[in-house]
Amino acid sequence: MSDAIDRLHKAILQLRQTHAPSSRTAKLVAGGRAKMAKKLMEEATEVTLDAVGNDREAVIRESADLIYNLTVLWTDMDISPTDVWQEMERRERLYGLAEKLHKGPLAVAGSR
Repeated sequence: MSDAIDRLHKAILQLRQTHAPSSRTAKLVAGGRAKMAKKLMEEATEVTLDAVGNDREAVIRESADLIYNLTVLWTDMDISPTDVWQEMERRERLYGLAEKLHKGPLAVAGSR
């Protein structure tokens, strides 16, 4: 999975350099960070609603859209997938793989 996201990230970076006006990705990037964040929120909401509705296939499709929009936002913020994987590895060392980052001083104490 991380390979697919890495490839997506590279494709978005390349597209930003070519400025292909007909590309949906280029239009999203041109809309600015607020538009990218809005699209990300919309996709997260769609995943949530489809999950509550127990629509497995829709959750799969909308999850792909969510990952795509998240990767577009990362690219705009100069975040690479590797940055995120490193954070996940750091958390795994601190809390185990299946745990979410704790809030508060404990999270900061283990930061890079």
